[in-house]
Amino acid sequence: MKKTVTLFLIFGIFSSFFITKSHAIRQASKVQTKITQESKSSSQQKDAGEWRQLFNGKDLTGWKHVGPGSQYVEDGLIKSHGGMGLLYWTGEKFGNCTIHVEFRMRDNNSNSGVFIRIPIEPYEEWMPVFYGYEVQIDNKPELSKEDDYHYTGMLYSLTKPLAKTGKPGPEWNTMDITLDGLRTIIFLNDVKVTDFKEGDPVPERKFDFEPFHGPRPEYGYIGLQNHSDADVVFFRKVAVKPLQKSGKSKVKK
Repeated sequence: MKKTVTLFLIFGIFSSFFITKSHAIRQASKVQTKITQESKSSSQQKDAGEWRQLFNGKDLTGWKHVGPGSQYVEDGLIKSHGGMGLLYWTGEKFGNCTIHVEFRMRDNNSNSGVFIRIPIEPYEEWMPVFYGYEVQIDNKPELSKEDDYHYTGMLYSLTKPLAKTGKPGPEWNTMDITLDGLRTIIFLNDVKVTDFKEGDPVPERKFDFEPFHGPRPEYGYIGLQNHSDADVVFFRKVAVKPLQKSGKSKVKK
């Protein structure tokens, strides 16, 4: 009887050990499967090129202002006072991506711009004007004795509109700026208005405040201009998504 009890206890210990080990193996397998699935999901999201918000709607974390005036957040919008200055994203240079911006003019018409391909980190307000590209915001350039090369969605003074689709204040506008290598494609309210490649012909400079001619980098800093108290534009969204390359760049036609 004693022998039987001993064998029973030994059998129970081994059974408990194997059951516990088996349970641990199953749990480890479940954890590993979950990790694999999450990793795969993360990889798929990265491959999908999801939008990354640069403006959090609360403050200007990640942004820095140079030049006169200021920019601040109020009611979930980037607003400005005075000028001319530039609010730029400090974290990195951007290229081979699409930049999505949503803006509206405070008045029926206002003047501002989205800067791209700035070669070095801005240290004052005029360097980006002369050596980067400004995607203009101004539906009535004639009020400043300027022409269509200075209309909303144009590379300021360099390109002429393929279409004029700017909405007056207080309507919201969407602007999608695709940097595809050295090609720049701009959609304003879902209509293509600019398609420019480095080396394309451009008109002569008309004013001393226009950009210098010459190549721009594939990757550069981006920024938002505050022009003056008379020209105020509000921004509610700035987002970036990398281009998905598969042989040829996927750019909206």
